[in-house]
Amino acid sequence: MDGTSCVPLPICPERANFLAVSSPLRLRLATLLACLALLFPGLPLRGANAGEADEVVVDPPTEAVINGALRYLAAQQQANGSWSAQGRRGDHPIAITGYALLAFMAAGNLPEEGDYARQVNAGMQYLLDSIQMDGTYRDASAGQYMYNHGIATIALSELYGQTRSPAMRPKLERAVKLIISTQTDNGENKGGWRYRPAPGDADISVTVMQVVALRAAKNAGFDVPQQTIADAIDYVRRCKAGDEGGFSYQVGRGEAGFTRTAAALYSLQVCGMYDDPLVQPASNYLFANNHARSVWWTYGCNYATPAQYMIGGDTWKRWYGQVKDILLGSVRRDGDQCYWEGDIGPVYCTAAHATILATPWHYLPLYQR
Repeated sequence: MDGTSCVPLPICPERANFLAVSSPLRLRLATLLACLALLFPGLPLRGANAGEADEVVVDPPTEAVINGALRYLAAQQQANGSWSAQGRRGDHPIAITGYALLAFMAAGNLPEEGDYARQVNAGMQYLLDSIQMDGTYRDASAGQYMYNHGIATIALSELYGQTRSPAMRPKLERAVKLIISTQTDNGENKGGWRYRPAPGDADISVTVMQVVALRAAKNAGFDVPQQTIADAIDYVRRCKAGDEGGFSYQVGRGEAGFTRTAAALYSLQVCGMYDDPLVQPASNYLFANNHARSVWWTYGCNYATPAQYMIGGDTWKRWYGQVKDILLGSVRRDGDQCYWEGDIGPVYCTAAHATILATPWHYLPLYQR
């Protein structure tokens, strides 16, 4: 949402270099992935490249920028544990806290582990305390509610999957069930979601948030009906637009665009459609339309990056190289802190960009192939 510069579920084994580094967090993630494979033996594995080392690494200059971005984010945290956008489009504390938490997790921080464990714990508690009895979050923008709900639930699901905190499960389960119950169930919008927490309308940008949240929740052990996923896949397919591999904002409405296509490609990937015939053309479309100054580039790149990562190989290597050059060339510095500007504000942009740059560290289970 930045104007400057968004079938069965597979369980994805990580590449060899993910296990090669000895750290408690990575060992915990490896154990989690192994347990998921045992719990869901019938699910297909994304293991075609499981034996090869990932050639893409976080080099020292990029690591320095990520560390500076985390220092900036830590300094922006509010007393109640939240972060806010501080931009021209509102504060959105629920959504921005979700984005900030993912940035810290992407660099290996958990509520009881890492240099920013205290910040992660406080942000997690803020989101948990915001979940109401009906599964909605307090303080979430009513006009774009499901955006907020989706990213917050993604962050909490990733945290629960890595910590298994019993105190988290009841509240998070309510948030997950709300997503399932608000999926549109008829007409051309069947399978999608839109702004309000109720069935009815749908668009690709809201839908991707809910699909990714459900994937993260399923990885963490929550029940997600297979029909919910199947209907979501069908909705995404129907948003295909034109002959160049792109996707539109809604079914049969509007032209293809970078952000819309990134959302669609990531939705297909997290739903396990790795070899779908729509995947490679969509990937090619993103390369052809990767313009950093386009509207919503940060939002779209936040989806395009994990989607290209899941494709892997030369596709991932090329994509990360392009995006890294763009981000390192546009970062701003204030002492030992690094940040990026944008319409949604520097906190959102910095969180999203730090997460993108940290992807090769393989800390987020959701991003594993």
